[in-house]
Amino acid sequence: MGEAAKGFWALVAACTVWGLSPLYYKLLAEVPPLQVLAHRTLWSLAFFGLVVVSSGKLREVRAAFLGRGAAITALSSVLISANWLVFIWAVQVGRTFDASMGYFLFPLVAVVLGVAVLGERLGPLQWLAVALAAAAVALLAFGLGALPWVALTLAVTFGLYGLVKKRLAVSPLVSVTAEVLLLAPLAFGWLGWIATKGGAAMGGDARTLALLAFSGVLTGGPLMLFAYAARRVRMATLGLVQYLNPLLQFLCAVAVFAEPFTPWHRAAFALIWVALALYSGAGLFQPKAVASRDSSAATSGSSST
Repeated sequence: MGEAAKGFWALVAACTVWGLSPLYYKLLAEVPPLQVLAHRTLWSLAFFGLVVVSSGKLREVRAAFLGRGAAITALSSVLISANWLVFIWAVQVGRTFDASMGYFLFPLVAVVLGVAVLGERLGPLQWLAVALAAAAVALLAFGLGALPWVALTLAVTFGLYGLVKKRLAVSPLVSVTAEVLLLAPLAFGWLGWIATKGGAAMGGDARTLALLAFSGVLTGGPLMLFAYAARRVRMATLGLVQYLNPLLQFLCAVAVFAEPFTPWHRAAFALIWVALALYSGAGLFQPKAVASRDSSAATSGSSST
């Protein structure tokens, strides 16, 4: 098997794990989301710490806190923790549809951020894709009588996270390690507060603790696979295969959780899928340099779900 093929299957594996992660978080539905987030932070730190030390990249973690890197790392930590928390909460309370919509919207939000912040230019098809996505959000808000805030929060926090990460001159592995290291005192503090109040900070039983500990592998494993794939596959492949993640989340909501899927949801998802088809099609026909630039959010925002 060639290197490109190995990269492709590593990418499929990473996106499959991310896409099926709602099944895992549903098993922890009795554990408060903030507690799950605290455990995910600490067990991820353990996982990434072992990887960083074994690969001799410990000094690179320090670089993420030098100069303006400290502020960037702090901001990216806030964004990714907010993204993780909303995703965990959404799955636990039966709003996996909204979560999947957020990650379907993410590429289009990233495009808008590129225009607004980086001064990037869009072609007609890309503008049409953005307009369709906006129409989908407006349609759902009208039909349900409220903004789809879960989807918007996930899409915007992840889009901003990718934008911020572009400013860090370290690898995704090192930057995520720095982020969870920065968040670790807050996670320890929260679990300690739960313990002082008589709560089951460690989950209450061996099964729950084992599930919570697995969050480190669930976070770190796909990121390692994604980093391996990113060096071996084309950017177009990297961008397109990542749609497997929200698609599997969507299927979890339909086939496993049997969440309500209203006609308004169907119409909104249809518009979003058409928008993504237009956006992806436009990207395939762009000059190589431009396509690579537009796909950069996919690699910088690789700490999904």
